[in-house]
Amino acid sequence: MVEPIQGEGGFIVPAEGYLPALLKWCHDNGIVYVSDEVQSGMARTGAYFACEHFGIVPDLVASAKGIGGGMPIAAVTGRAEIMDASHPGGLGGTFGGNPVCCAAVIAVFDEVHKRDLLGEAKRIEKTMKPALEALQAKHAVIADVRGIGAMLAVEFQDPSTHKPAPEVAKAVQAYALKKGVLILTAGTFGNVLRFLPAVVITDEQIMEAVAVLDEAIQAL
Repeated sequence: MVEPIQGEGGFIVPAEGYLPALLKWCHDNGIVYVSDEVQSGMARTGAYFACEHFGIVPDLVASAKGIGGGMPIAAVTGRAEIMDASHPGGLGGTFGGNPVCCAAVIAVFDEVHKRDLLGEAKRIEKTMKPALEALQAKHAVIADVRGIGAMLAVEFQDPSTHKPAPEVAKAVQAYALKKGVLILTAGTFGNVLRFLPAVVITDEQIMEAVAVLDEAIQAL
C-alpha cells in the first residue's frame, strides 16, 4: 500500500517515474498494488485520485474522509478479478454499506462534478503555491514548498545547520491559530506545516492566510 502523496509523512510528492516503476515491480513480482487515497483522494489534488497525476492505474484504491463529505464511510475499489475473488459474504462488516453514508458519497460526486471542484483545487495551487514560494524566498527558515492542488506543505529548517526545525513549525502553527488560521503539522520530524483548505476557499482567503503565515515567521 502506497500513498501517491505522503500525508502524515509530510506531503512528499514522489519523484517522476517512481510510482510507475513501483507499479511495474509489483506486477512483475505478483504483488497487488494498493493506492491509499484516504487523504489525497476526492478532488484534493485536482484529480479524483492523486494516482492519476502519475499515469498509473492501481489494482486497489482505498478511499475515505472526503469521499463522504463528512459522513463516516470508507471504500475499497479495484479490479474485478480481485474484488470478485472473495466468497459471497466474505467482505463486509457491521456498518458496511450504510445507506445514508452511501447516499452522501453519491452527493459528493455530484457536487464535485457540478461545481468543478477538480478545477477549484487546481486554482488553489495556482494561487497559493507561488505565494508560499515567495515566502520561501523571503525567509531562510523555509526549506521547501511542495504539494499538488489543495494539498500543499511548507517545511522548516534551521538556516544555519539545515536540520529540521519542528519548534518553528509549532510556533508558526500556534501564532496562526491565534489569528484564526488552522494549520496541521506533519512530517517525520514534525517540521512541516500542511495546508488542506476547503476546495471552495476564495483567493482572498488564501492570501489572508499566507499573510498570517508571513507575520508568524517574522514574529519568531
